[in-house]
Amino acid sequence: MKSITRKPIDAPAWTLGRGLPQAGRYASSRLSEDELHDGSLILVNKAHPVATCTLRLEDVTNGMLQAAGREEPRIRLDAECLAQLSALLDACEGGDRIAVVSGYRSKQTQRDIYADKLRERGRAYTESYVALPGASEHQTGLAVDVGLAGRGLDYIAPSFPEDEGPSAAFRRLAPEYGFVQRYQESKTEITGIACEPWHYRYVGRPHAAIMTRENLCLEEYTSYLKQYAFGKAHLLFTDGVRTYEIYYVAALPGGTDVPVPGAGESAGWELSGNNRDGYVVAAVYDKEPIRHVR
Repeated sequence: MKSITRKPIDAPAWTLGRGLPQAGRYASSRLSEDELHDGSLILVNKAHPVATCTLRLEDVTNGMLQAAGREEPRIRLDAECLAQLSALLDACEGGDRIAVVSGYRSKQTQRDIYADKLRERGRAYTESYVALPGASEHQTGLAVDVGLAGRGLDYIAPSFPEDEGPSAAFRRLAPEYGFVQRYQESKTEITGIACEPWHYRYVGRPHAAIMTRENLCLEEYTSYLKQYAFGKAHLLFTDGVRTYEIYYVAALPGGTDVPVPGAGESAGWELSGNNRDGYVVAAVYDKEPIRHVR
């Protein structure tokens, strides 16, 4: 799989539209049924638990502040998520104020945390802020909890004010580095989780920018992309420098041949299952869209 070179997005230049397939030709990438449950765009919630997600974990080091607790003395994250988190902390100049509180958790760790919080805080609190074992994004390594250091950070609900200095800058720049605030107050009825200003999910670029621009949570974005089936109208996102072509391919029993831009057609492409019913391809071109539709 090719990877897309990361470059910060200039938010005022964002444009979103629809276009016909942008590549002159497409090749085929054969994916197994297991790969439906892998990638940066997998939807994880009660209805769509973690399945066969491939873990690519690295320790949180490189001078990042950590607020490790007894529940998670060794904090780890997906390698790409960790690299982009490091870049985001540099960009928002928050490396000396923002601490990493939680990253990857095993299913057993999540089970222990859930049971502990039931005893300590009761059912209402636990069901609002702690995902069920198997239904936690933390089991993918793609979710990170952050908090402002020096505030006696709570492991489950660390302090991360929405409008204060480094945390405000972190929130504003997060989409440029592939992160979204996963649980927002306006989306609680959809996600089933209360507002968590500290919980960020890595979905990659350009998806984080689109979700932010269109005010979509991951449940909504997963459904939204299905209207852009391959070969019809594709979703086009331009950041002022590059054009991203995004389309959906439904999963088939026994494996799926997913069309991807052929050699020499694009600067790169990324592919992810959605842990639900299909795959999403995001290709990037160093040019303006060449085929538009209304």
